Formats: sequence, C-alpha cells, structure tokens
Amino acid sequence: MDTDNFKKSIKPFFWVEHEKSVSVCLNVGEYKTEIFQTREEEGFEGNGYDWASLAKVFLEERKSELMEFIKFDSEADMFCAYSSNIDALKTFIVAFKEICENKVLIQDLFSRAELD
Repeated sequence: MDTDNFKKSIKPFFWVEHEKSVSVCLNVGEYKTEIFQTREEEGFEGNGYDWASLAKVFLEERKSELMEFIKFDSEADMFCAYSSNIDALKTFIVAFKEICENKVLIQDLFSRAELD
C-alpha cells in the first residue's frame, strides 16, 4: 500500500514520522465517542488514556506478537502510539482501525479495558 493510501485508510488516526521512530495519533472526541459513552458511569471519558487502554486490550488479545514493539504516550486530548519498528506500527494501526469499524468487536474489546 502506498503512503497516501495508507494515510487515508487509517483516518482519523494520523501518521507522524520522526528521526528514529514513528507515531500514530488521534485527536480525541472526534471518532467513536459512542464506544466510551457505554462505560461513562465507570469514569471513561474517551480521552487519550481511554484510547490507550482500549488499544492495549486489542494488542494483548489480537496482536500480541507486536506488544514488545508498540509503546503509548497518550495525553488527555490525544491518543498516541509509537515505535521504532515502522512495520509493527503500521500493522497495529491498520488492524486496530479495522476493529474500530466493527461495532460488535470494538465493544467486546472495550468491555475489558481498564481505566488508566
């Protein structure tokens, strides 16, 4: 997949290249907010930390072979995953975005996410 198609396929997540690593980020509050509303009474807000919790469950259960390569540096207003392994991060975000688009699967994974 060429770079332009890749970047389009992961929207609203966005890809950022650094000198020795890459990041994939999401400005929170603009995508899949309804997922987090299902557990609002437990304290989930849909912030960057909540997205990271969801992404960690996804990695553990669906892409555990990537866990050693993917790190998180989320903030309240932004989800951010990064890696020095470009291929690992690309594999992660393509698969994670696919899961995010499947309402049943994403709700199932989110049911096991823990507040950070």
